[in-house]
Amino acid sequence: MTGRPTTTADQARAEGYSSPLPALRPHLGHALASEWTKMTSVRSTVWTLSVLVLTVVGIGLAFVTWTDNDDYASMPFTSPAIFGLLIGQLSVMVLGVLTMTSEHGTGLIRTTFTAAPERHRVLTAKYIVFFLTAFLATTASVFVVTLAAAIVHKGPGAGSHSGSEWTGALLGSLYVTLLGVLALALGALLRHSAGAIAVMIGFVTLPPVIGGVLSAWEAGRTVGTALLQYNAPAALLQLFGMGSNEGEGGPGAVPGDWAQMTLVVLVTGAAVAGSYVVVGRRDV
Repeated sequence: MTGRPTTTADQARAEGYSSPLPALRPHLGHALASEWTKMTSVRSTVWTLSVLVLTVVGIGLAFVTWTDNDDYASMPFTSPAIFGLLIGQLSVMVLGVLTMTSEHGTGLIRTTFTAAPERHRVLTAKYIVFFLTAFLATTASVFVVTLAAAIVHKGPGAGSHSGSEWTGALLGSLYVTLLGVLALALGALLRHSAGAIAVMIGFVTLPPVIGGVLSAWEAGRTVGTALLQYNAPAALLQLFGMGSNEGEGGPGAVPGDWAQMTLVVLVTGAAVAGSYVVVGRRDV
């Protein structure tokens, strides 16, 4: 059965047709809106951020109640927050991994890339939305604990404190957020939740252990000392004003704040660059 032949009038009507719906070119704003909807509509975001806030604030406030004014004569007001953040950083890393791998696990990534073929735009939106969400949640939790310590223990026995403590807390929150971005990049590279989370946990926890073992061996002492100085727990302690600087270049010396930040920026930047290359080339 053949259809009715197309006439000149039919062609004219087709050419003159205009959709009542606006035809907009997709841009980064659309991708950001999409990723924000995903971020706020899945349970993993609520659970991981809730664990982060409860851990940092809960442990931090408990530490505030266990200390008195004299304790802060030798440590900053930001110190209570670091104890919860050393654990809470795992939640940030898990959220970073799941931001990417959850779509691979459910197959939604195919729908995402079909609706938005420009993969680099989608990946950029994921990085931006995750970074802002994780940084604000981490910073807010840390600052609540720091403010509580400053208010409760502001007596004369606490000694003098400068604004650099707040700057250190801000840098520490940024450091943890960058670890989360690194986790997101690993999720994009590995496409496997358990594998990426395992790599991130090893990245954070193994260097101090390996460094301690190598430091006891004469041939590996140089590498062991470097691992003890440059690792996530040591960096956070340093940024929060609790690092040890026993002599210039000695075995107990800890690199400065900017040295620690530069290292995590370089490692995270390399992983992010790799994720752009891999996501743009391979099949979903």
